[in-house]
Amino acid sequence: MADRLTTGTEAPGFTLKDSHGKDVSLASMRGRNTVVYFYPAASTPGCTKQACDFRDNLASLQAAGYEVLGISPDPVEKLAKFAAAEGLSFPLLSDEDHAVAEAYGAWGEKKNYGKTYQGLIRSTIVVDPDGNVSIAQYNVRATGHVAKLRRDLKLDS
Repeated sequence: MADRLTTGTEAPGFTLKDSHGKDVSLASMRGRNTVVYFYPAASTPGCTKQACDFRDNLASLQAAGYEVLGISPDPVEKLAKFAAAEGLSFPLLSDEDHAVAEAYGAWGEKKNYGKTYQGLIRSTIVVDPDGNVSIAQYNVRATGHVAKLRRDLKLDS
């Protein structure tokens, strides 16, 4: 597992396919604040709650100058179904080999029901317009996370 990112460090670059099969790169977000959030699996209860919270706050986040990218190890086809089912209008990116999650420190040891395994750690990284990390949050909760992020970004809720 890669080290977790810290404030002020350069965010690792990436290019991933979105739910439409188009390439989306972090470099294309230069000049804008970008919320990059990692979630374990599309269409699961917690990930759906988190994605819908981002969807419901997207207009106000964008009005404050923030774009949102969701990244999971799901294949493009599953992301397309998830986006359609939940009305998600921000890019969902497929990181099937979890290389980007690893680079961001969002892949590692997890424990569930007494079992230890390697998996995606629910995480949110905010990248500033220059490509540097301004916020790095790991092991975030699906419920209430967007509200907490808005507070951390000092946005009106």
